[in-house]
Amino acid sequence: MCTVTYIPSKSNIFITSIRKEKNGHSVVLPPEQYSFSSGSIIFPKETVSGGSWIACHANGNSVSFLNAAPAADASEEQSYRKSRGLILLDLADHTTPFNCFLAINLNRIAPFTAIISDNFHLFECYWDGKNKSYTELDAHAPHIWSSVDLYSHDAASKRKMQFEESIAAIKELNQKNILEFHRDFDQKESAEGQTGASEQFVTSSITLITVGQQIAKMQYLDVINRQLFDTTPGMGPTTIGKQ
Repeated sequence: MCTVTYIPSKSNIFITSIRKEKNGHSVVLPPEQYSFSSGSIIFPKETVSGGSWIACHANGNSVSFLNAAPAADASEEQSYRKSRGLILLDLADHTTPFNCFLAINLNRIAPFTAIISDNFHLFECYWDGKNKSYTELDAHAPHIWSSVDLYSHDAASKRKMQFEESIAAIKELNQKNILEFHRDFDQKESAEGQTGASEQFVTSSITLITVGQQIAKMQYLDVINRQLFDTTPGMGPTTIGKQ
């Protein structure tokens, strides 16, 4: 839950999450389509909690999470009543996830920032552990968010400038180019030591949601094992192969 980007094109929106983990040891299942009360939701599943950091509903809505505070210590974690990853699925399993954020009880839930694409409206929703706040953003402009536990304010500002300059240089905004852009962006940043994060953190995956008028699909690049998975509602996951 370290970086989330939102990139609109004339026909689609692309929402991407770059996930960094300490030593890359977390066990995650590649995205699959799961049945919920509101319909089908695609997401990579964290095996410990059963939750996720990014999900896409068959109706085109999506929710992505970032950490909104430094990592909790053991005593703090024990005080939380539910994983944030399961809260994300609660939001995704609602016909209007933004309204669900406004209504849901977040008492004793760890802080988070939720990037919600709801019926082609874009919201940045924030829970600081005590209070909720939100901002509706321009859904026709690109955006980038950086986890506060890994990036300082200055580092996040620098990333935003680099991201906007790099996006403007892409000639065609399509699924293939967007995925390659994020892989190159992350590799260049890591090589130049710009992450502002401990060397213990490594990129474990890049997840890309593509939403159009008649499509909602997810691609998942397992960076560590160099495998690319493709999942579309109504179809099972497809392993595209080594990357």
